[in-house]
Order: sequence, then structure tokens, then C-alpha cells
Amino acid sequence: MKNVLESLIPPQVSKGNSIYSLSSLRSNAQDAEIQRSLFLAIIGASPIIFQHPSAEDRTRKTGRVILAKGARPVLCRIVMRKKYVAALFSFILIFLFSSQPGFTQSTEELKALRKDLEEIKKGQSNIQKELQEIKTLLRGRAPAPPPEPQNVVLEIKDDPFKGQPDAKLTLIEFSDYQCPFCARHSRDTLPQLEREYIATGKIKYVFRNFPIASIHPLAFKAHEAANCAGEQGKYWEMHDRLFANANALGLKDLPQHAQTLGLDLPKFQQCLDSGKHASKINSDLADGQKAGVQGTPTFFLGLTDPKDLNLKALRVIRGAQPYAAFKAAIDSILAGQK
Repeated sequence: MKNVLESLIPPQVSKGNSIYSLSSLRSNAQDAEIQRSLFLAIIGASPIIFQHPSAEDRTRKTGRVILAKGARPVLCRIVMRKKYVAALFSFILIFLFSSQPGFTQSTEELKALRKDLEEIKKGQSNIQKELQEIKTLLRGRAPAPPPEPQNVVLEIKDDPFKGQPDAKLTLIEFSDYQCPFCARHSRDTLPQLEREYIATGKIKYVFRNFPIASIHPLAFKAHEAANCAGEQGKYWEMHDRLFANANALGLKDLPQHAQTLGLDLPKFQQCLDSGKHASKINSDLADGQKAGVQGTPTFFLGLTDPKDLNLKALRVIRGAQPYAAFKAAIDSILAGQK
């Protein structure tokens, strides 16, 4: 603390016609007149000038404390503002009286402080454990049931799908190959749905195109590439690869994905260049917007009618929700069909 203050105050202090050194200030700390003069100078009521021995003794207007011209070149002529008064006053008082016995902390006080700090640390540790338990409980809760759509009917034609055509339920996904949340769903949730519901014949899983060109400029062509791969019987292989390589969806990347999957590359490139699947993608976009799709991924769940190509949606799930959200929606509908 002393070193800090000494960097702020020059070696000598002038009051009127008298000059005091820092050592004399410390040794005369009990001098009430000196203390009062320092205090009045700090609050702006006395023209004390702080200066080095080599500085010229100059006076300033009453109400300000100023470093003399020769004190510290980098701080020359900087007038102390009111907002710094309290801080500087505190530093000076601590400096002047730090050597007094009443201001010295005893060993017992330090030990008590250390003990208090240890108690605080233990309390923080307990709070962190309790918060972690609360988070675990919240994760384990069943999610709120998804909202029910209002009279949403979707037509299912030649859209790519997984599962049995006559499964009890149909789950339609509107997705975007450049969407990170769609990629998360494909990576984390879809495999669980496949094991529990698609492979067991309970769900028909349909994929619809919904590239959002305004924020995902590479998505539309990626959807074309998936449909071109579908012509060669590898739609879902390309589907998985595009989501797994969402940072490589440029025009130069798509043929490389096709080559990796073992597709007929010239045939694939011809399909991609022709833009023959663009109308289908635009049709999906229009259907999704009509159904209220505002972002991807969005899912519509309803009962399958093998005799009708139209699906009336009973549930809508928006966003890359966890598997538990899909399970709750699916099981609630299946339970009502028993």
C-alpha cells in the first residue's frame, strides 16, 4: 500500500510557507493540524501543492490539488476531479496510519478470515452440487406435449421415405441440408427413431425439402444432389453424407460425395446440371409454407391411410427436439388407437 501511495504523492508536500517530507508526515501523523491540512487540501478547501524538491513553488486556486510542474512529467497539470477525491483520501489515511498498532491485523484475525473463506468455499460447493441435481431432475422430466396443428393436411406423393408404407403413423420432416439443427436431428435423434419405431413397422418416415436460401445458399443444390442420388437408389446414403459434411456442400463437393458413394458420376453430374429436381423442391417449399413451416427442422405426425395420399397432421414438433419429445408424441397417438 505504501509503495502505491508513494507513486501517487511526490517526496515533499508544501502547505503555505512550510514544506513537509513524506517521512515527516508519517512521523507527525498525530499532528492534528497536518492531518486537517491534508484533508482540506483533498476535499478542495486548501491550496496545498504536491511537488518534488526541484519543482518551483507555485500556488494554485483554492479548492484544487495540483501536481507541480516538475513533479511527474506524464501527469503535469492534471487537476484532481471530485470523483477521485474519496479514493485518494482513503489511500492517504491508510498510508499515514498503517504503521499504527490499531491498524495492524493480528494473527488471530487472519486465521479467522481464512476460516471464513473456507466456509464460503464449502457453501459454494454445496450450492453447485444442488444446482447440478436440479438440472438432472429437469432433464429427466417428460417434455411438454407438442402443440396440435390446426387443420394441416399434407399430400404424400413420391417423397423418399423409410419404413413400411402401411405403418400406423407417418412422420414428415421438412428439412434443410445446410441447417445445423437438422444435422443434429439426423445424427442424434433419427437413429433412435429408426431402432424403436421405423424398423419395427410403427412409423413411416417421410423427408421433404425445405432449403432456406436466404441463410443457407448452398442448401438448394444439395437437395438436388440428394434427389439425383435417389435416381441411382442411394437417396438415404447421400442424405446421411450431406448432413455429416454440412461444411462441404459446394458445387465442387457434391460430385465428390457422389463418387465416394459409388454413383455413376457422369449420370449424377448430368442430373445435377439439368436442375430437373428443382420444381419438386419448390413444390415442397410451397407445401411447407402453407402448413406453417417457419424454420427447420419441422415435423408433422399423423395417422397413415394407405388409401389416401393426404396426411392429416395430429401433432407438430418444431426444432431439433430430443428423442423424448418424439417418443411422447408418438406413444400418445398410438395409445389412442388401441
